[in-house]
Order: sequence, then C-alpha cells, then structure tokens
Amino acid sequence: MSFEGKKTLIVGIARSGLAAAAALHKRGAYLGAYDAKKRIQIKKEIEQLEGLGSIVYSGQLPPLTDQDWDLIVVSPGVPMDTEVVRNAQQAGIPVIGEMELAFQLKSDGVEICAITGTNGKTTTTALLHFMLYQDGRIAAIGGNIGTALCSLVDDMLSGELVVEVSSFQLETVVAFKPHIAGILNITPDHLDRHKSMDEYISVKSRIFNRQTSDDYLILNYDDEMVRSYDLSARARTVFFSSSQVLDEGFFVEEGQIFLAGHGAKQLIASLAGVRLRGKHNLENILCAVAMAWSAGVGKESISRSLTAFDGVRHRLEQVASHKGVQYVNDSKGTNPDSTIKALEAFDEPIVLIAGGRAKGGDYSGVARLMASRLKALVLLGEAKEMMKTAVMEQGFRNIYEVDDLATAVKVASALAIPGDVVLLSPACASWDMFASYEHRGDLFCQEVARLIESDPGHDSKGG
Repeated sequence: MSFEGKKTLIVGIARSGLAAAAALHKRGAYLGAYDAKKRIQIKKEIEQLEGLGSIVYSGQLPPLTDQDWDLIVVSPGVPMDTEVVRNAQQAGIPVIGEMELAFQLKSDGVEICAITGTNGKTTTTALLHFMLYQDGRIAAIGGNIGTALCSLVDDMLSGELVVEVSSFQLETVVAFKPHIAGILNITPDHLDRHKSMDEYISVKSRIFNRQTSDDYLILNYDDEMVRSYDLSARARTVFFSSSQVLDEGFFVEEGQIFLAGHGAKQLIASLAGVRLRGKHNLENILCAVAMAWSAGVGKESISRSLTAFDGVRHRLEQVASHKGVQYVNDSKGTNPDSTIKALEAFDEPIVLIAGGRAKGGDYSGVARLMASRLKALVLLGEAKEMMKTAVMEQGFRNIYEVDDLATAVKVASALAIPGDVVLLSPACASWDMFASYEHRGDLFCQEVARLIESDPGHDSKGG
C-alpha cells in the first residue's frame, strides 16, 4: 500500500505513535498528530513530530471529517470509545493501530510469529525469539513487549518478527495475519476497557481470524476457552498441554517434552536445567517450543535455549538475596490470575506487596490463595481497600497498608525472616502511581538495592 500524500492522523503521542509517524513520514505521508495531554506534558514528543513536518493537536480535538484525513492510526493505549476515535469512525475515516500499520509496511519476506493470552506473553515471546536466535535465524522482537513494530520493519527484508500482541492491539487489526500464532490462556482482564468477557474473548480471536491452512495456530489444550478456538480456526492447529499426555501435540512426561502425532511420539527436549520457575512457565515453554518447531527450529537449538534462557525483567525476576530473604520482582503481575501464578511458583513463606489500579477482574480467587499462602500482605494504591476487604473475607488479618512503594519494601523487609520471599506481584495495573509496570518494577529493584546498601548483612545482591 502506498502512503505517499495520504493525510494521516496519529492518535496518541508516545512510543507507538512516534514510531508510526516516523515510518509514515519516510513514505511521504502528510502527518497530523493528536494527544489529549497538553503541550507542556509532551514537549519533547511534539518537537520530534514537528521535526517531521507534522501539525500537532495537543489538548484539543483536531478537525475530523473525511476531507481532513484519509487514515487514523491509534496507539494501543487509546481506547476505541474515546471521543477522537468515535468522531473519526462516524466521519467514515478508516481507523487502524500501529501494529496493523507495521504489518502493512513490512517486507513480504518477513514472517510474523505472534503470541497473545492474558498472562505469559512476554516470557513466551522472549523465549521464542531466543530459540530462533540460537538457531541462527534473522529474528527481531517487538510489539507489546516494548519495541514498536513500526521502528523494526524498515530494517528487515527477511526473517521472523516475533510479536507480543495485546488485546488493545487486536482491536484495530484489519489485515494482520501471523504465519504462526500462539494463544496461552484466557482469563478476565482489561474488562474496564472491553466491558465484557465475551468481548475480550472475541478480540483475542482476531489474532488468527485471517490465517489460512498454510499457517499455524498453537493452542493451550488445558485452557477450555483457548481449546475451543480450534473450532473456528482455518490454520493448522497444534495443541500443547502441561498436565495431560496428548494423542496429538506437545506435552510433558517424566521431565521431558514430547511431540505426539500419527500414533507415535518423539522426544523434543529435556526440562533438566531449565531456569524458568513455576507451572505457568511450563505452559510458556511448551507454547514457545511448539511455535519454534512449527517454524522449523531443530531439537538442538530448542534444548540449548531452554537451559540458557534466564527469563524476562519484571516477571518473577530474582532481584536479590539478603540475610536469607529472597526479593522477587513480578511487577508484570497486573491482574489476579497472573499473581495467582506467581504465588504458586513458591513453596517458601511469602510476604506479598500488592495493589494498584484494578482492571475489573474478580479478586476472590487470588484472595483465597493469599489467605492460604501468605505470611503477610502489604497493600498500596487505589485498590488497596478493595483488596483488603477481599482478603479479610477469607479470614486473613496480617495486612499492612502503606502509601508508597519505598515504605512497602521497608515494611515487607521488616516482616520477613531467613527463608522467606518478599514478592512484588501487584495483581493490578500500575497507572495509579507509576508510568508503567516497568517503572514500578524498576523502583522496587532500586528500593531493594537501597535497603541492602543501608544494611549490608551477609548476602550479596543477586541477578
């Protein structure tokens, strides 16, 4: 598709919006940009856009008729029911997202491997990319994991682009079609934006809606909702299971990963030496293995990757061990189900730091697990009263409320004794107090480091 002279409005001036603007400018588009923030709040971003010749509307709505714009490109953080998007749709202006734009711009020689699901996307995406790299492939990684796809597509003429895909990005796809798609799990999340579970499930299905029989769809057999996607898929479906021996698909038996099919099974890799912890990571591993195998990655590369991969930042990240206490950063635990998986990964007593902005999920399940598994609970953020009530209804009382993360780390450290784990796994979004879950996790790591520096003890900082 040619974008030469196409009047394009970028909505949302952050990482994705800036990448989209740069890619469109390179292709001769006429650029406009809009953000609800005032100019003083996004001064640097506006300067970048104006350097590309873009007109910028900050804090005020742009004109929105089909005479003004040929195309609207929205960043994933912009809800589809926001006024500027609604007005554009009512005016008949096509609306796509930055991920969709990148797909339309990419070289035909680049294959997309896309991963979605409520939890585990980042770890699975990073592991798959690592496997492709270990196999000597030309591969890049981006999407919801942090790097905007529009900033990658110009540098790739061939190879595999491994993409973490969120439900927000899937809202605005038109032609997006991964050659290999993986779906990890579906549990309630982002219901403040998607309004209902049915809508959330429908949005997630858009990752495979345009696939054909030449493509692959990797599905978690253990998740009933994910398994049901097979009924509407046109791609070749490949199942994986972390708890059952399958007649067809990838599964685990006696610490080894097998692939079954056509009445036989073959050994793919051993789990001995794998560094990722927890049952949820076994699901992530199996999904990545199935996707890598579908991409033609060999057994040796898969095995080597599984023992060398350390995980990703902010997901059960081992920050430090101090005076016999482990400090673990799971800031990416932004919903109840994610925090359940984090709690289940430890046998040790846990002092949990949780709270933030709730996203409309059900907290009763994580509250029950907290009540049975925690030594103490330290709460902060907008949802702390709601979470406190939910946990107290389960009979748990050892709860401490704080106003900031620095205090949370100090309180949790004072409550922990040798053999305990201090775990940051908020079960909430970060946006009430932090710019992102990365920002929250970085601050947690900084506070732990500060704690250790002020009280050296006998243990060293971990990795």
